[in-house]
Amino acid sequence: MKKNALGFVKNVLPLFIGLFLIYHSYNNSSPVERQEIYNSLKYADYKYIVLSVFLAILSHLSRSLRWQYLLNPIGYNISFSNSIMAVLVSYLSNLSIPRSGEFLRASTITLYEKVPFEKGFGTIITERIIDVIILLTCILIGISIFPFIEKPILSFNAISIVSFCIIIFIIYFIFKLFLEKTRIGHKIKSFMSGIKNGIFSIFKMPKKEKFIMHTLFIWTMYFLMFYVVKFSIPETVSLEFGAIFSAFVAGAIAMSLTNGGIGIYPLAVAGVISQYNIPYESALAFGWIVWTSQTIMILIFGSLSFIFLPILNKIK
Repeated sequence: MKKNALGFVKNVLPLFIGLFLIYHSYNNSSPVERQEIYNSLKYADYKYIVLSVFLAILSHLSRSLRWQYLLNPIGYNISFSNSIMAVLVSYLSNLSIPRSGEFLRASTITLYEKVPFEKGFGTIITERIIDVIILLTCILIGISIFPFIEKPILSFNAISIVSFCIIIFIIYFIFKLFLEKTRIGHKIKSFMSGIKNGIFSIFKMPKKEKFIMHTLFIWTMYFLMFYVVKFSIPETVSLEFGAIFSAFVAGAIAMSLTNGGIGIYPLAVAGVISQYNIPYESALAFGWIVWTSQTIMILIFGSLSFIFLPILNKIK
């Protein structure tokens, strides 16, 4: 019972929050504001939106190649077609259930490429750690250039840090005893060993420079697919780099709070852009254009990947 309730909170609640935010945003706008948003969407220059989608596709292709670089050092050479389709179905899955895509992605290559789940999942964890580091870097840059945020000053108490380290050490010691002294502990230890091999595959790569270049390329494409949309709406064409970058960071954070950023992504982006003397309706339309175009792309290509994965692998 508790497990079902926890699953509901983790999977359904973010989607409910997103839908509520959409309703709240619509309900609190006047007919005139809704018409202005509709006009912005209707008369947007869609060649820049198509370009944005194309740049996003390039990022997904690059992510698929980068994943192959992580799998190669631990002895697995998966096909590019399976790699890209596994990435796309993971994005599609994340739209409905947050973070489910990582498990589905690892399961996909386990099924079609015979890569042990724990090793494939370990490489995905490595990817996520790197992406989080880059996102945190972007957040720090965004805070430094966003003029309306007071810069926080962080301070730490030395005693608290020492106490925290002691508690972590005790927990680690107890857990290690559990792994060594029980049968289920041995199974968990074996599983964790596979995950560790996947995570540390990054240190075994013979061509680390290509992995780094793909990582930089992926995040550059993420930003550019966001940046080019500013040219689709007359009111946002004049936005400078700092404004777009701050809004990009806000959108990236929003994506992690609900299922694929539903509801909250356009609001987060509009909240930042509207601080730069841009009408809120135009700023909100900007956010909706970015989110809708990318979501439609994932729905189409993710669904096609679900269909063609078994077909292509059966032929192979």
